[in-house]
Amino acid sequence: FFCFCFLTPFCSTGAAFSLQPGICYGQLGDNLPPPRDSVSLLTSLHAKRVKLYDANPTILHALGDTRLQVSVMVPNELIVNISSNQTLSDKWVSDNVVPFHPRTRIRYLLVGNEIISSTPNRTWLRLVPAMRRLRRSLKAFGLRRIKVGTPSAMDVLQTSFPPSNAAFRQDIAGPVMRPMLEFLNRTKSFFFVDVYPFFAWASDPVNINLDYALFRSKNKNITVTDPGSGLVYTNLFDQMVDAVYFAMERLGFPGVRIFIAETGWPNGGDLDQIGANIYNAATYNRNFVKRVMTKPFVGTPARPGFLLPSFLFALFNENVKPGPGTERHFGLLHPNGSRVYDIDLSGATPESEFRRLPAPENNEKFKGRIWCVAARRGNATALAAALSYACSQGNGTCDPIQDGGKCFKPDSLFWHASYAFSSYWAQLRKGGATCYFNGLATQTAKDPSYGSCKFPSVTL
Repeated sequence: FFCFCFLTPFCSTGAAFSLQPGICYGQLGDNLPPPRDSVSLLTSLHAKRVKLYDANPTILHALGDTRLQVSVMVPNELIVNISSNQTLSDKWVSDNVVPFHPRTRIRYLLVGNEIISSTPNRTWLRLVPAMRRLRRSLKAFGLRRIKVGTPSAMDVLQTSFPPSNAAFRQDIAGPVMRPMLEFLNRTKSFFFVDVYPFFAWASDPVNINLDYALFRSKNKNITVTDPGSGLVYTNLFDQMVDAVYFAMERLGFPGVRIFIAETGWPNGGDLDQIGANIYNAATYNRNFVKRVMTKPFVGTPARPGFLLPSFLFALFNENVKPGPGTERHFGLLHPNGSRVYDIDLSGATPESEFRRLPAPENNEKFKGRIWCVAARRGNATALAAALSYACSQGNGTCDPIQDGGKCFKPDSLFWHASYAFSSYWAQLRKGGATCYFNGLATQTAKDPSYGSCKFPSVTL
């Protein structure tokens, strides 16, 4: 293995390219500070770049005259139309990029977000044509320095272990990934990929060592050897990134550069989510900063010396993100601007100057029963709608709260919703149901049952 420096100037010089991680600026919160304040918070963390999930004009204006490099995103739902309509592509760039550049240093235009994971497969074949049209639009407006790409999740891989055996999924390798890699290679852009060791570890905490996932295995002699390549790995992140390198190499594109579009670790989550805590989040993100800031560049075992540009996810804990509790707890900051834990993306602050971290309390799986109940009283209209939804999904989910049932009394919307949420979750959790209901529900280890009314629970 060798460093493809003839294809990748950034692996030998970082003069025009910052090593420091950027930050993903998500906006799925109803309590976030205004954009100008958020931009100040970004700079206080010593971020050098920021990734947006749209092209919000207020945020782009707020980023004007800063030194932050900016990534903007085309919405998933526009991809199909843009792919076949150059006029629409031109208009999107004219409306969302041209008015802000160069005061706002837009450097990357990302086409959709995790398209293979989050959209119907009819969109997949339109992705690369849309990327081509958008690049044509940028050139027409003289914006040649802006790179076009699209972020992928790790589920684009059919196999990822050992890394040397990695390959893209058969259904997308030929029709989607090959033309995409051809485009990225020809335009000297990046393969943007979201890499989350947390999810890989949490899905198999028995066989994957936590220290290996947190970049802490080096001093403990925890290593994984790839039997195919002989490469030795000291952390899960490198192992996952190299799987993508090997998959690209398998399709004939060994020199395409990787850009870490998202990585991070949740600082909190639900009771049934292992390892999501402030201690682990701070440990992972601080160690990640050290890794990518190391000079000379470390790269990965399969690509030593490669610079890995990156974005940490995310700026804020975002309270209206759907899904499991971890989805709302990836922020470096609370919505009020205070830090969840101390971190310096420049790597200049010694850890001895950081505040002490709380000890992790959920590094082993929760053992016991969990109920899903209404999180709070109020918002009767939304709670009634969620109650109706829960009762419509299962087989007899809400029979006990019908008139005359064991849980009908107290005849209270709050208590009926709590029973319905628990019953729904207990029945459908294995199929992917979550205890969320648009923020109206929460998990509890305290049994809400009363009298002859027994709430269904999940046993872990």
